[in-house]
Amino acid sequence: MSTGTGPETEQRMSATTETAETGRPALAELPDLPPLDGPSAFALALPTLDDLGPTGVVHEREIRPLRRLRWWQSLPIALLAALGSLMFGFPLAFGSGGAMVGMLGLLLTAASVGWGAMAARHAGYKWPGLPRRGSGLRADWRAIVVYTLIALLSFALAVWRVVHLHG
Repeated sequence: MSTGTGPETEQRMSATTETAETGRPALAELPDLPPLDGPSAFALALPTLDDLGPTGVVHEREIRPLRRLRWWQSLPIALLAALGSLMFGFPLAFGSGGAMVGMLGLLLTAASVGWGAMAARHAGYKWPGLPRRGSGLRADWRAIVVYTLIALLSFALAVWRVVHLHG
């Protein structure tokens, strides 16, 4: 018994005797095929390596699957954001529930935004103006300033609105 991938010597010998007994020709008895003179239909249908580009160029292809967020990964994030938005919006719209529910809704919404941003970053997505993770590039300071101002402005408006619920 060997660790090779082919049949053992005894198995090959028994296969040739079995084919002689069944009336079919053995592999050694088959005639040789004539060589091809011109290109066959298969050679015309497939491009050669020379047609793909300049010589010496290696075309690499990624063998790992693309990293992306699946629906089941983003569903809890979206549900938490919807719950937080409703908890934040209902006291504002109807005046019931008070500042406590509004602040809890604001907290849940902010947590879902952070969770979604971290999940997207883990999947390989990036914010406009910021480099991909691990690229070694520096982030553009203007993009950081704009994102910080947007976050601070939205947080200040939300807190201001919740504070006015008391009055």
